Amino acid sequence: MLNENARPFELLLVEDEPADASLVRSALRENKLLCNMHHVLDGVEALAFLRREGAGYAEAPQPDLILLDLNMPRMNGREFLAEMKADGKLAGIPVVVLTTSDVERDVVASYRLGASGYITKPVDMEQFIDAIRQLENYWFTLTRLPGRC
Repeated sequence: MLNENARPFELLLVEDEPADASLVRSALRENKLLCNMHHVLDGVEALAFLRREGAGYAEAPQPDLILLDLNMPRMNGREFLAEMKADGKLAGIPVVVLTTSDVERDVVASYRLGASGYITKPVDMEQFIDAIRQLENYWFTLTRLPGRC
């Protein structure tokens, strides 16, 4: 359980669909998670955020968790995951794939590339809120994350 002096969790959402990003924001709000959500549109922006490259990301915090869509323009989730996990400075950040794909090859490939989890986005809003609640419970309550003593 978080105490009242705990700092908010830093969450990076890598998602190109504005409607899906809005759903994540709504689910976080609904679950009253003490969290700063940062949103980027693809893997290229995500790497810039993580590496603090460019004027917009010079002060970007290191996320405690990354939620990653797989199907995006420029650099998709699989390409991002491979590059991120190959970077020793970034490899330890947990990444949970949050995508519409329930294709087995996507699940297998994501885990092989270093994903910490894989969630197929529920279509129903209540199920989506519940999925975020369970994600929050696991990653931000039960699990000890680096740098969060």
